[in-house]
Amino acid sequence: MHLAKPRARRFSVAPALEPGAPSDFELMKGIQAGDPDALSQLYDRYNGILKALILRVIHNEAEADDLLQEIFMEIWNQAKNFSAQKGKPLGWMVTLARRRAIDGLRKKQAYARAEERLQNETEQQPDAWVHNATEEQIMLSDTRTLIRKVIRGLPPAQQQAIDLAFFKGMSQREIAAKTNTPLGTVKTRLELGLKKIYDGLKELKDEL
Repeated sequence: MHLAKPRARRFSVAPALEPGAPSDFELMKGIQAGDPDALSQLYDRYNGILKALILRVIHNEAEADDLLQEIFMEIWNQAKNFSAQKGKPLGWMVTLARRRAIDGLRKKQAYARAEERLQNETEQQPDAWVHNATEEQIMLSDTRTLIRKVIRGLPPAQQQAIDLAFFKGMSQREIAAKTNTPLGTVKTRLELGLKKIYDGLKELKDEL
């Protein structure tokens, strides 16, 4: 369903209804019943108010038009969530439009910041993007990745022992005291863990 471009005029207040025109509540009921003509009438009635609200946030005519189309599609899709007990249709639409406009602005700003960071980094360090690391660094990084992959497959107790010994630099006695585990059990866990890491690395490197 495509809605016509908003008219040039913008309303600051809700327009006066012509005699016999359906009320906002009646149009919302029509939309809830799946009547596209009801959506078109609501669009004609309020596109000016909602676009003015969007422009206060976005400050871009083309983007505001696109967002307005999306908002009315959301009104169509979310009409079932509207209830007359919660207030007037215009208030519901204004809340929805404001939220979408702010979300759109945040995404736009986040994209602009990311694009700026990328531009600065590529200008300052062009070689680093082409030659990211030396061959030795890549091999070391690959080995670390393989080791961590194997460690994740160990039983939790062995994972803890390996982590404390090799990544935290603790002795077997320190591990025993920290985990309240007998020294012999810690030693066994480390031995079993190391054997599994060795076997796992051999298998993974054979696969590569």
